[in-house]
Amino acid sequence: MTTGPFAFAAAPNPEDPCAQPSPREMASAVGVTLPKLPWHLVNIWWDFEQPTAHFESLAVDVTIDRDVPATYNLYISPCGLGKMNGQQFYGGLQSNINGWTNATNHTRVHPGKGAIFSRWSSDKKTPIGLEHVRVAGPDCLVESAGYEGEFASVRRPFAWTKGTYTWQIVKDQTEVTDGRTNTWFTCQVKDSQGATFSIGSLRFEGSDFTFWDRNSAFVEVYSTSKIPRSGIPKVNISFGWPRLNGQPAALKRARAYYPSKTGPAAPDCALAKADGANVRVEVGPIFQRDEPQRRHDLSLTR
Repeated sequence: MTTGPFAFAAAPNPEDPCAQPSPREMASAVGVTLPKLPWHLVNIWWDFEQPTAHFESLAVDVTIDRDVPATYNLYISPCGLGKMNGQQFYGGLQSNINGWTNATNHTRVHPGKGAIFSRWSSDKKTPIGLEHVRVAGPDCLVESAGYEGEFASVRRPFAWTKGTYTWQIVKDQTEVTDGRTNTWFTCQVKDSQGATFSIGSLRFEGSDFTFWDRNSAFVEVYSTSKIPRSGIPKVNISFGWPRLNGQPAALKRARAYYPSKTGPAAPDCALAKADGANVRVEVGPIFQRDEPQRRHDLSLTR
């Protein structure tokens, strides 16, 4: 049974506007068991009218209603899964990025807030090395590993706060090496003043790309060696209408899914709502959700 609705009054702790009881305390209060981290609190899906041929860019606006301290592990992903020519990638903003300082030093470092761009190998089984990664600056972190399927990733510190940002990837250089054609896509974060901050680039096989007929987003609480058991921050996050090649995607349907024990389980503590053209995700106390409400449509308007 669903308890609530959420009450999103101003948090009483000025040092932590996201403060609420620990996940263990909240779960105990409503009689639920906490699953293992990471927790996908909600998955958002936009289904488009058709795939996008000659794909060059994806951009999604994200609005965060309060500053999330780096004492949490919060992942705000405006592209929770993307595919171009079948090649899968994802990325977004994290309150605690981590990774390797370079290809030879695999000591994991945790510089705080930042942005991330990752891709998997074509079958998720064949290792994909750091030759597929290009950093945007000396402060970037990298990683190539197989604990979530074989992937390569670039991350960069970026001190995001309350406000609106655009997470985007943009087609960059195409090159031919050893008879193979590859193309770099660059990840960027733009702030509300229009300043663009480059995160880094990943290499994809091919020169002409078709982006599939959908996009996803998620909000996740994850685990790191720095913060093994993160709290759940009280926060409202809005995802804007996805733009493909600079234009709003032609939308067929939008929907929300709250993972259960049949998928990547998470405690129920999030609600997704249609807010005009945006999807507003409200994260708050843990509650018990009616199973028929675990999937629902989002009636977006532009």
